[in-house]
Amino acid sequence: MSQQTSNRQVTIAVVVVVVLALTSFVGGLAWTIYGSLGDNLVYYWSPTELVQKSASAQGQTVRLGGLVEAGSFDLEKCNPGCQFIVTDGTNRVAVSSTGLPPQMFREGIGVVVEGELQGDVFHTERIMVKHSNEYRAPKDGEKPDMASTLTEE
Repeated sequence: MSQQTSNRQVTIAVVVVVVLALTSFVGGLAWTIYGSLGDNLVYYWSPTELVQKSASAQGQTVRLGGLVEAGSFDLEKCNPGCQFIVTDGTNRVAVSSTGLPPQMFREGIGVVVEGELQGDVFHTERIMVKHSNEYRAPKDGEKPDMASTLTEE
């Protein structure tokens, strides 16, 4: 066997190994992304979707997302549970929580609650609020005002 034939066989073997490795990598990546991604996605229903599908939602654990309606929440009445209304501008859903809401919870803020619809009331133990991820550093010489920091969006 000549030196040239031996080099060609080595080159072909290396190419085959590289192609198999890349195919395995791409296949594994595709399976990870598409195969198990759907199992890990969690969707939430808007108040309109929940009202439309209320019969099938009864007793099922779902997530409800929308805005806390103005005038529907009173922190003074939270002991330990709270009541408020979630709206999407079209429909409203009364929510009853067994615990205290997060510190950033307030009227007009985006919220996702996880629980069950029982009758016309959505019962939850878990309240998640949407908040701005923008950070504004204090200007030179300015001290941060924590009260306004927590209430600004």
